[in-house]
Amino acid sequence: MESEQLFHRGYYRNSYNSITSASSDEELLDGAGVIMDFQTSEDDNLLDGDTVVGTHYTMTNGGSINSSTHLLDLLDEPIPGVGTYDDFHTIDWVREKCKDRERHRRINSKKKESAWEMTKSLYDAWSGWLVVTLTGLASGALAGLIDIAADWMTDLKEGICLSALWYNHEQCCWGSNETTFEERDKCPQWKTWAELIIGQAEGPGSYIMNYIMYIFWALSFAFLAVSLVKVFAPYACGSGIPEIKTILSGFIIRGYLGKWTLMIKTITLVLAVASGLSLGKEGPLVHVACCCGNIFSYLFPKYSTNEAKKREVLSAASAAGVSVAFGAPIGGVLFSLEEVSYYFPLKTLWRSFFAALVAAFVLRSINPFGNSRLVLFYVEYHTPWYLFELFPFILLGVFGGLWGAFFIRANIAWCRRRKSTKFGKYPVLEVIIVAAITAVIAFPNPYTRLNTSELIKELFTDCGPLESSSLCDYRNDMNASKIVDDIPDRPAGIGVYSAIWQLCLALIFKIIMTVFTFGIKVPSGLFIPSMAIGAIAGRIVGIAVEQLAYYHHDWFIFKEWCEVGADCITPGLYAMVGAAACLESARKKQEGIVGSSRVCFAQHTPSLPAESPRPLKLRSILDMSPFTVTDHTPMEIVVDIFRKLGLRQCLVTHNGIVLGIITKKNILEHLEQLKQHVEPLAPPWHYNKKRYPPSYGPDGKPRPRFNNVQLNPIDEEREETEEEVRLLNSTTL
Repeated sequence: MESEQLFHRGYYRNSYNSITSASSDEELLDGAGVIMDFQTSEDDNLLDGDTVVGTHYTMTNGGSINSSTHLLDLLDEPIPGVGTYDDFHTIDWVREKCKDRERHRRINSKKKESAWEMTKSLYDAWSGWLVVTLTGLASGALAGLIDIAADWMTDLKEGICLSALWYNHEQCCWGSNETTFEERDKCPQWKTWAELIIGQAEGPGSYIMNYIMYIFWALSFAFLAVSLVKVFAPYACGSGIPEIKTILSGFIIRGYLGKWTLMIKTITLVLAVASGLSLGKEGPLVHVACCCGNIFSYLFPKYSTNEAKKREVLSAASAAGVSVAFGAPIGGVLFSLEEVSYYFPLKTLWRSFFAALVAAFVLRSINPFGNSRLVLFYVEYHTPWYLFELFPFILLGVFGGLWGAFFIRANIAWCRRRKSTKFGKYPVLEVIIVAAITAVIAFPNPYTRLNTSELIKELFTDCGPLESSSLCDYRNDMNASKIVDDIPDRPAGIGVYSAIWQLCLALIFKIIMTVFTFGIKVPSGLFIPSMAIGAIAGRIVGIAVEQLAYYHHDWFIFKEWCEVGADCITPGLYAMVGAAACLESARKKQEGIVGSSRVCFAQHTPSLPAESPRPLKLRSILDMSPFTVTDHTPMEIVVDIFRKLGLRQCLVTHNGIVLGIITKKNILEHLEQLKQHVEPLAPPWHYNKKRYPPSYGPDGKPRPRFNNVQLNPIDEEREETEEEVRLLNSTTL
């Protein structure tokens, strides 16, 4: 019986041939076709290779007639520790892949039985495209809703549109015929809170009333946002991108992508942005899109019952989130591929691109910004940059690196301080204090009073004939000898110098408040504040270089490119370069925290110096019951365990004491060594002229046969007491 079982498995005992038998690595890793029937009292007996009375263990090929129970059917049962994932556990990628192959084979075997089975097969094949389509539609719709609601609630802090309450300030004055070029934002339909409450549009009383209402609405939005997060969905705070990267790597966080988290994050994201806090909505949009993908994946059994397949949907959802956040479908795919995804097959690449396109199409159809674009700060520059501008660009890159280093260190220090003070125990109080300080300081400065996205748009925009911003208050020089462009470089006016001072104050304010804002218990993104800081610094540098080139155009660095009356410098381009530099440096925050922290696996943390960062405790996710074998386990069984179970490492013990570890690399090296020292096998029988193999051995005696199994006695010099079993090729049947 044992010989028959070994024959069906294609297994050679006590020889290298058993390791390199007919099964390939792909077949050995695929446990879907393997059928097991085991009844044992201790799992260690099977691993150690010991024989126990009362133990019955058989393994046969999936095509055996006597087989009745599939391995994956046993794993689908709620066996403790097998196939079940608790909170903060890691999934088994090999097991999930085997489950998917078994499901795929089962569907293919039944699709020819009836029309209904064929329909189910087609539904299963197209379910991947359906779920990413639904994810893209939902992501684009929610992004448009968040943008519209955030703009309306931001303007609500300053006033209200009487003709249509759901219009923001810009939409309210679109149809008005009483606006002027200098005061295009003033129209009779839009009323400030001072006009509604005290009936004054100008004067100190009007300013004070608008100041008070601005602070009131900012505190109200911030308090409502943090209250909803604390009561209903604690996972809705923060950006969500680090947690998404952790989940896509195979980690389980129950409830982080649930329906309550999606609902509360969508509402509180609007409230947090409208409160005027130094944060952005682009990062949390990735979390919102992944929540949509997780919810829609439960509609399809192909993804709801397989954690590895579900992460393919989450990868496509993250691409859709970046697509609607920055209006870049290809950028979303690259972000998902390079930054967040752990398992990214080729089909996921195309589905991610399709989801990003669908989300971008829906967002553009909604047109939340009123410019038929996917982003608010869409600009085009028609003047090229010149070689001498590389030096100020390098300075902006240095500033971006300094900003990133300062932010990482300062934010880590503040987070450590927060845990040791009352702010860590009272997150609602912390949010209210930060919102109050932000509102009090932001209102007097028109650039800090603006929404962060509106500020970036104004800084990116080049000065044209229709621009009325103080950044474009240039003096017209009528003495220019040569007009190259319609709007050449001009001397700065009073408004430009005033705007530079206001931008300098806004830069200091943004740097300080971003450090204290990032980490509070509301949805908060770091992309937009970092871009705003870089855009402010870039615009200041751009104006300085522009004026330097105008007044000193005869210098050797400007003489070749900057003629009198030529449009040489574009300050908006400098703002864009600075925004890109600061965005890239601040994005390294997560790597900086992990790289400078000590990792502790013990239950008790050792004492560390006071200036050292907090240790990273990983005991809660440590595998306390790793796979082990004894030092007496045959190497052949160890190789088979690695192949069948898909292990990457295995501990070797002796009487409960760990002797060492065997890795997958060690197994491959062992196989290579055996391959070099083993003698080549005799050619198969069908290479001989005779039809059948010789019935007599080299000594002239007949060969013993039993079911095409040849039993060759072992030499007396060898230590083994068993007989070596050599199986003929299946072609001998």
